[in-house]
Formats: sequence, structure tokens, C-alpha cells
Amino acid sequence: MSQSFTLSQMGWTAFFQQQLSLEQWETLKLGRVSAQHRGHLEIMTTTSSNMSLAINSESSTSTVGDWILMDEHNRYVQTLERFSLFSRKSAGSKVALQLIAANVNTAFIVCSLDGNFNLSRIERYLALVNNTGAEAVIVLTKADTCENVQTYVEQVRSLDTMLMVEAVDARETLSIKALKNWCAHGQTVVFIGSSGVGKSTLVNTLLNVDTQVTSPSRADDNRGRHTTTSRSLHLIPSGGLLLDTPGMRELQLVDCEDGIESTFSEIGELAEHCQFSNCQHQSEPGCAVKAAIVAGDVEQRRLTNYDKLLREQARNGATLAETRSKDRNLGRFYRDVQLEAKQRKGKTR
Repeated sequence: MSQSFTLSQMGWTAFFQQQLSLEQWETLKLGRVSAQHRGHLEIMTTTSSNMSLAINSESSTSTVGDWILMDEHNRYVQTLERFSLFSRKSAGSKVALQLIAANVNTAFIVCSLDGNFNLSRIERYLALVNNTGAEAVIVLTKADTCENVQTYVEQVRSLDTMLMVEAVDARETLSIKALKNWCAHGQTVVFIGSSGVGKSTLVNTLLNVDTQVTSPSRADDNRGRHTTTSRSLHLIPSGGLLLDTPGMRELQLVDCEDGIESTFSEIGELAEHCQFSNCQHQSEPGCAVKAAIVAGDVEQRRLTNYDKLLREQARNGATLAETRSKDRNLGRFYRDVQLEAKQRKGKTR
């Protein structure tokens, strides 16, 4: 049975309202993308929770969480400007940008305490979230399997003293009660993290329904199995909206320099005091960053990961730019060939 929602329940705010003209408000339909499939988008509207919209060349850049305008025949018109957008380089060898989620207020970065815990991986996800402007909350799952939970919490907080960290048993409603502080009416939250860290279990518990299938981690290496296979938006009983995403085997950053600098802000602040403005923080004299590492104020692991993520996002950005340039040049070539063929055809008549 289809369910209807108010715009406020769906996350509508003044940010989106001010983008519309009076004519658009009166003549066009509003909808929010609630799921994305190979050939169509599912749209949440004030009259239906699962309206289908075929994906075409114009709507192909829309993603889950986007607000879109449709005409009276439910045809796509445009996607509204986003206040946040999560994206990454497509997994594997494919050179493309993959959109993950749009218009998210809070991102829960999920990491489990059964062997999955990794500070460098958390920093990678933090860089992604910080680049969007959304609030980041670290959720440590499977706390019931860990004897020294507080030790892990303190390790995460060492990355940023202002960082919110919650350790939970994803199966227990009482344990995840604190997460509901970010799930108020009209607020959109997203769960991101590796496969098998308990994201689907968290979704089930927050929604009070078995919406997502769950699978245990592999016993031999604690690596999880994919259980969520597509991104989807759900209404939480407490009033918020929950955007579930598949677990990521690979998160390649792209166009993310601001997010990385924000995540490793202490390194940037120290670098301002280096003797050389172009200091690489390796063996240069007068390096304030290396001095801080020797003094124990900064971990070498932090600097290594910072350098790694900066190089990665720069490399991926350059590769994508090169691919886009080649695609544009190829498109121009095809158009020129078609135009020349038409001109020749006209001359032979």
C-alpha cells in the first residue's frame, strides 16, 4: 500500500523553497528520490511513497535524497540545488564519478569492534563527510563483543576532540537510543561504512522492522558480506529520514581536498610554522610537523594517511578530468562528422 507524506516529513526546508518561482510552485510537482535502480528512480511525494520515474539523459545525474520537479504528466523537469552531496570515484577500474547520496544532514560512519576497527579507514570516511558539510558521527557497532570499548572510543576521539562517538549493540533498541538525537522530524541521516559492520542491523532496529536482510561476518577474517544492495530512503518512526547505502569494499576519494584538510586540520596548522612554505614534511630542516611527531603530539600514522589521501584524490581528480576532456573531444568529433555528412548529402541533391 502506498503511503503519503508531508513535505516537512520528507525534509523540505526554506533552502529548497527559495529556489522555486511562484509559477513553478503552483504548476509543477515536487518529489524526493527515495531509491535508485538501473532504469528508474523511485520518488516519494505528498501523494505516493513509491512513484516510478524512468531515468533518461536529463535525470541520470539525480541520486537518492535529491529533490526533483515534475510536470503534470510526471515527467522530469529539473533537480534542485543540493546542500550536501556524497560522491566517490566508481569502484574498480571504471573512470567515473559515482553519486552516493544528496541533502544529508548527518552521516553515521559505522565501524565494528570485531576486527574491522581501523583509524585510517575512519579518517577516510571522515574526509568524505567533512567535504560535504554534513555532521559526522562515528558509530562503533558490536560493542557487546568487545571487552575494552572505552579504549576504542578514546582512540577515535583522539582524531578530533569535538567528534561525536557512540558505541552500540545494533540489535538493541535501548543501546541505539542516543542515535535518535540526530533523527528528528525532517532530518536526513545516512549510514556509510564497510560491508559487514552492522549497518543493516542498525537500519532494522531504528525502523523497528526487518527492512534489510542481514548476514554475519565471515569467521575467518571478520570481513562482512554485502547485505544492502541498493541505496534507499526510509521514514524513521521518530520522524527523521534514514538513507541506507550498500557496504563499500572500496572508497576512492575525488575532489575532496577540503575534506581532507579539515579532517587533518592540526597538520595544516603546524605546516604554517614550517621553515619552507612548500615543506613536504619528510626530511626538510625546520619542519614543524616532523617536530610535533618527534615530540609525540602527532602520530606518524596520521601524517602518512594525510599524504596518502591527498595524493589519491589529486590522482583521481586528474584522471576524471582527462576522461571528461576526451569524452567532450570525442563528442565534438562525432558532431563534426555528422554535420559534414549532412552538408555533403545536400550538395549531391
